[in-house]
Amino acid sequence: MGAGVQPVQPWPGGRGGSPSWRAPARRRAALLATACAAGSALLLQACGPSPGRAAAAGKPSGSLVVFAATSLSAAFDAIGARFEKAHPGMTVKFNFNGSSSLATSLKQGAPADVFASANTANMAVVTSDKLAAGTPAVFARNQAEIMVEAGNPRHVKTLGDLASPAAKVVLCAPEVPCGALARDVLRNAGVTVRPVSEETSVGGVVTKVSLGEADAGIVYVTDVKAAGDKVEGVPIPAGQNETADYPIVALKDAPDAGAAAAFISFVRGPDGQKILASYGFLPP
Repeated sequence: MGAGVQPVQPWPGGRGGSPSWRAPARRRAALLATACAAGSALLLQACGPSPGRAAAAGKPSGSLVVFAATSLSAAFDAIGARFEKAHPGMTVKFNFNGSSSLATSLKQGAPADVFASANTANMAVVTSDKLAAGTPAVFARNQAEIMVEAGNPRHVKTLGDLASPAAKVVLCAPEVPCGALARDVLRNAGVTVRPVSEETSVGGVVTKVSLGEADAGIVYVTDVKAAGDKVEGVPIPAGQNETADYPIVALKDAPDAGAAAAFISFVRGPDGQKILASYGFLPP
């Protein structure tokens, strides 16, 4: 995890802060304050309270809470560290979990500034409940891969090998993006698998395979890369594989919409995209 980037529980405490602003913005804020004090009717709306404008006049500070899919953990830790460096005074706090669990928490009122999902279906859960500010944007894509223990002791070579009664296969639950992806991939291959367990996030699959508690699992390409030498990846043919879109959006009740927008812009910008690519993500 990057220096200064902190994990957060599903129900974090107070938040705040704003993105870094350049000197011209501070001068504009000062002029605006003067106009407001003079009672300018034309600027009446602009004179209203706004956390983003208030913070723009000074140094940004506080925390930005980001709910993100488990498969984004390593890449977003790196992005968070880089974002903090570019915005001194801010701390990015991440809550990594299965996208379906995160969407449910948001519907139940869990406070957050940004939501990054591993598929569009769980993002739709949030947008349909009118929790999003603006339209979600796809910032990355990912594909499925078979994960096996280092050395591939079961000699898994194809999706068909996962159908063997002797194979202990672990998958994500169907409502979790990695589970939906695995279902589609197996359907494409005409393979039926009876998993020994179904996990609530892709992290559970990675853990069981890397510890030798399962022979194989279907995860994202990026998960195999992030797990290092504890596991190996068995590629899935293009004709059987599927691609998942990762959307991101600022949340309607984010205490600082400017900070949320700045983080999303960073993720979608050249620096964020370079980091995502280094972790195996495909461009949007």
